[in-house]
Amino acid sequence: MKPVRSEQEFQNIVRRLELALDASQIGVWEHELSTDVLTWDERMYEIYGRSHPGGVVDSSLWSNAIHPDDLAGAKADFADAVRCKDDYSSEYRILLPDGEVRYLRSRARYFEENGTGTFIGAEWDVTADVLLNRELGEQQQIAEKRAQALEETTARIEHAAAHDYLTGLPNRRFFDRRLAELSTSPDIDKLALFHIGLDRFAMVNDVVGHDVGDRLLKATAAAIGERLPAGAFLARIGGDEFAIILGNFLSIDYLRKLAEQLLESLKRPVWHSEGMIGVTASIGVACANAGKIANLLVESDIALMRAKKSGRNRADFFSAQMKAQINSERRLADQFVRGLERGEFVPFYQAQVDARTRKIIGVEALARWRHPKRGLLSPAEFLGVAASLGMLDLLDAAILRQTLHDRKSWTRNGVRAPKVAVNVSAARLSDPSLISDLKQLDIEPGTLSFELLETIFLDEIEDGMMANVSALKSMFIDIEVDDFGSGHASIIGLMKLKPHRLKIDRRLVMPITTSREQKRLLRSIVDIAKALGIEVVAEGVETLEHAKLLTRLGCDVLQGYAIAYPISSEDMLDVLIEAKQGAFMVEA
Repeated sequence: MKPVRSEQEFQNIVRRLELALDASQIGVWEHELSTDVLTWDERMYEIYGRSHPGGVVDSSLWSNAIHPDDLAGAKADFADAVRCKDDYSSEYRILLPDGEVRYLRSRARYFEENGTGTFIGAEWDVTADVLLNRELGEQQQIAEKRAQALEETTARIEHAAAHDYLTGLPNRRFFDRRLAELSTSPDIDKLALFHIGLDRFAMVNDVVGHDVGDRLLKATAAAIGERLPAGAFLARIGGDEFAIILGNFLSIDYLRKLAEQLLESLKRPVWHSEGMIGVTASIGVACANAGKIANLLVESDIALMRAKKSGRNRADFFSAQMKAQINSERRLADQFVRGLERGEFVPFYQAQVDARTRKIIGVEALARWRHPKRGLLSPAEFLGVAASLGMLDLLDAAILRQTLHDRKSWTRNGVRAPKVAVNVSAARLSDPSLISDLKQLDIEPGTLSFELLETIFLDEIEDGMMANVSALKSMFIDIEVDDFGSGHASIIGLMKLKPHRLKIDRRLVMPITTSREQKRLLRSIVDIAKALGIEVVAEGVETLEHAKLLTRLGCDVLQGYAIAYPISSEDMLDVLIEAKQGAFMVEA
């Protein structure tokens, strides 16, 4: 049997309860359902902003204080508790007399005695909690929006870092990553790589501007994309270069057909304000089985280089022989550089004779390479390497220095050395330091002639090049146009340049013994030159019949194998000595 509490103990409990309620700012209320009497303690009045000391209160005070938007919900919560005779719980806003909005939480227990139901409950102000939670919610939303914005920004940055800004295609970084992934993928049995390069694209930017060039690149990307099979990966990996990765392709024949389709698609022109412009493309293709694709890009690049060297607008497939040839060319390029440093390039001299007297009146210096292992090499075996290295001007300079040295050597040996003609490249002729370099060489006036290939003798000759030509003439160095008739020079160009002589291309000379048309063409060239006061040199004189015909047609100077072969400086000295003694003469 439980002990009966004393009055004092009850008083102590009440005081502790009041202290707890006071500390927690909780108001207590009682609602007797049968009489609808509502009783509040003092704290309830304080919560609702009323000054009444507590006790019975009209229920309208409660309902009138609740925010209109929350009133229906609060009444519904209370009605549900009454109907179910269960605990009551509700939260709502109230409006204080001064208009301030507060948030309340109300809880009550249902008691029933002698058939009379009563709710005894408590309410407390949770405004601070609600506002704090609201602020936290708002801050969370802000944080989530910022996180989303950061994620979107990061995605844009990552996309920009992996894609080309102009075409939207994956860039070289993305391409390298994708190729590395495929190299270790268990799903890849074989892989093909198409390396596509536009032909002479730099000319587009130079002639019609970068805007048109950009449009052409976009059109190229679109044209390639239209032809790609499903699963192919296309990227722009350089200025005018694109690459396609194709996994598990059907066959080599399939790759060849796809390459042909791509070449045809890329011939589409692009319209601009002044018309249309179009370029072709070259393609290098390499393929390999799984586990052996690490060198695909290098191999496709080798194939692309071969396609461009073979005439462009074509597709070449990589092969072991191609790689060996490229390596050989690279070795030759290295040897060329070392050869220049070691003085292995020397001039050989081919005599030029007066067309009528057949006496030597000049010699042409022709570059030869005394290769330490391969022996004497002709220009056909190294001029292409020199051009690809951008070292034609250095080769010209080396041959010129040795030519001047040889000529002085001939003079010291008691012969009257003839005028020497040396070839000069476009790079050499455009060099701003050309004239100052020549002045350091102690060139005797009237003893030297520069031969300009007709391929660089254009009507739109650069101002810097023309200034050098004028300066050469002032130094009494003659100007000749070599290989005239190959289709680049015009009469207007001849009048502008005013060369001392022009050398007719051997391809026009060779057929004159069998073709009347070629003979008439050559006579017309000679007549034009004579009208402009220009001497005519005929090269490619292979037979005495050529020599006789060219003389009758009016050529001034003859050069070719029927006259003399190119020979070394030492042998040329012997020929000059013979000529001095009257022993050297070409049969008339």
